[in-house]
Order: sequence, then C-alpha cells, then structure tokens
Amino acid sequence: MSHLNEPNKVKLFMGLIYQPDSAMKELTLKLEGKLSKIDFLSEEIAFDHSKYYEKEMGEGLLRKLITFEKLIRRTDIVEIKTFTNKLEEVFSYEENRTINIDPGYIAQEHLILSTGKGYSHRPYLGSGVYADLTLIYKANEYRTLEWTYPDYGNEEIRVLFKSLRKQYIKQLDEESDI
Repeated sequence: MSHLNEPNKVKLFMGLIYQPDSAMKELTLKLEGKLSKIDFLSEEIAFDHSKYYEKEMGEGLLRKLITFEKLIRRTDIVEIKTFTNKLEEVFSYEENRTINIDPGYIAQEHLILSTGKGYSHRPYLGSGVYADLTLIYKANEYRTLEWTYPDYGNEEIRVLFKSLRKQYIKQLDEESDI
C-alpha cells in the first residue's frame, strides 16, 4: 500500500509573449498584487520559434520568463491559470490578445506548463485546465520530450531553467529549516 503524502511546493514561473509596446509594467504589477513578488525577470528573448501567435498578436514578438518569490502548491496552478486567462482578456485589444501568459511550475523532477488544451500527455486538473509535462529533469539536466515546444527545448532556455531549479531547491531547503 502506498502512503499518501503532500508533495513539496513548487516554483511558479510564467512565460510571457508580447509585442514590444505592450503594458508589461502594468501586467507585472497586477501579477505581483495577486500572487507574490517577482524574484526573477529574464532578458527579452525574440520569440521566433513559431508563427503560431502572429495572426492574433502580430510579428516581432518577444518573450520574457518570470518567477515568483512565494512557492505554491501544485494544485494552485488551476486557479493561477484561470486568473492569467482573465488578465489576457483585460489586456486584449479588439478581441485579440496583446500579451500571452503561460503559467507553469518548476518541481525537482520536471517542469509543467498549464494549458486549456487537452491532449494525450496533458492530464486534466480541473476548471478547464490541463497540465503539460514540458521538460523532465534527469541526469543533471532538463530533457525534452517529443511534444516539448521548440522554445522550451532550446538549450539556452533549458540552462536557464536549470539555474532557476537550483534557486528553487535552495529556497525549499531554507523553508524547511524554518
């Protein structure tokens, strides 16, 4: 018989895709007001791995990755995804998004994105939200899967997430000492 235990809390991150003139400052204030202080903000990265968002959001899109100070329970991702979908609507113009917000979390064993689209590798979590197993951590590195989005499979991004994972584990250790 297995013993049921709560897993460790996880590090909330968000991938933001946006036009250079988007209201990023206002967005980050709203995110911090609801969630917690942003403790990491990446440099701008050209979002050029896909044209998926161009019809809705235009060309020349940028990406930033952010993480938040407060660790979350894994189940919190459902409420967070619901909140970020509402924020996307707030920042929409003429029914088109100007900012795409993809919340996810870093756990010791993997990286999960939340999505509203079901698929064979995306278990349903509730309230229309699915978990996308995006990267697994094995042999001291993040590894892609056959369905990993190209930008998340990029080596530079995986190295960045490895660094964020180290910070997360340090944070877990510090919180367990309290």
